[in-house]
Amino acid sequence: MKKLLFLAFLIISAGAFAQKPGKFNGLDMNMGNLYRLSDAKTRSISPENHTGEPGKGGMATLENGTAKNAARDLGQGWKVNPYVHIAPGQTYTLADVSGPGAIQHIWMTPTGNWRYSILRIYWDDEKEPSVEVPVGDFFCMGWGKYAPVNSLAVCVNPGSAFNCYWTMPFRKKCRITMENINTEPMTLYYQVDYTLTDVPDDAAYFHAQFRRSNPTQGSLHTLVDGIKGKGQYVGTYLAWGVHNNGWWGEGEIKFYIDGDSKFPTIAGTGTEDYFCGSYDFDTDQERPNGTMSREYTPFSTAYAGLPQVIRSDGHYNAMPRFGLYRWHIMDPVRFTDGLKVTIQDLGWRSGGRYQPQHSDISSVVFWYQSEPHAPFPKLPSKDELEVL
Repeated sequence: MKKLLFLAFLIISAGAFAQKPGKFNGLDMNMGNLYRLSDAKTRSISPENHTGEPGKGGMATLENGTAKNAARDLGQGWKVNPYVHIAPGQTYTLADVSGPGAIQHIWMTPTGNWRYSILRIYWDDEKEPSVEVPVGDFFCMGWGKYAPVNSLAVCVNPGSAFNCYWTMPFRKKCRITMENINTEPMTLYYQVDYTLTDVPDDAAYFHAQFRRSNPTQGSLHTLVDGIKGKGQYVGTYLAWGVHNNGWWGEGEIKFYIDGDSKFPTIAGTGTEDYFCGSYDFDTDQERPNGTMSREYTPFSTAYAGLPQVIRSDGHYNAMPRFGLYRWHIMDPVRFTDGLKVTIQDLGWRSGGRYQPQHSDISSVVFWYQSEPHAPFPKLPSKDELEVL
């Protein structure tokens, strides 16, 4: 009996010990853990506090403030330096942070041509960026026009407020830059919110890569190729310009995982299907004259959306254009050795046949992986980035 009681005591004690919550590092935030205390330190970088140091915000004086004229009657502490100017050809360092820690939120509102503002992020001491993307495409605005985006990873709010909530852990260092490749200066308001805390051993690094096919060759666009290492693919954004009439999105997306050759492990069933829509994103719409028609229907949800539908204006803007995103937050595509992702460029022609197309497709892919990462292809030139 004593042995049984002692055994029962051990089992109960072990259960109590197993249920004891571990030390919370302040990452993986959600509604279910907001109540938990942590030793993580909150920091934020903006033009009013370039370093994020405690007690160093709003210290700019009128002599060096970008808004010194507006603040001239109030002085230090009254919105003296809320933005920065980035000259043509200049690369400006938005943040340079020592870790360990994680970026938790980025907000910015860049002026000018969003294709000509290049966002780069470097982790630890790497020389080549893990993120290299035109800022508009990074925030699902590849066509340079505002559209509301209301998703878990990216929000775009009126009038041009870009927000991302990707968690971006780093161990030694994080450096974020913006290059202005335009011939005109740009103005940038921004804020980088991060935490300094312990990072789990299994935390991978955030990556994002831009590519453009204008037009596609062989009716195929490669979103990413040559990823090496272990990680998970977490998101796709496409800015798709159509060069022909009719429905354009019959193509399948394909994920070639860990050495797949001719055939992929994952093959979708159509473009709108991959972006969590159906039947051409069409719904019945009432026209001003009271008749009904089938129309593209923009939408923006937590994990997928078609926020941008740019129609012909009957004049110079003749080509229909679409912006689409798909976040693999609940269904990441995991790989052990490598990954390649492509999408077919297919429409319809007479006789119920597929039409190989030559569309203008720009893409940003988002993934996490262990470092080092494979070199990125060279970013297209300014002329090759231009939206015509």
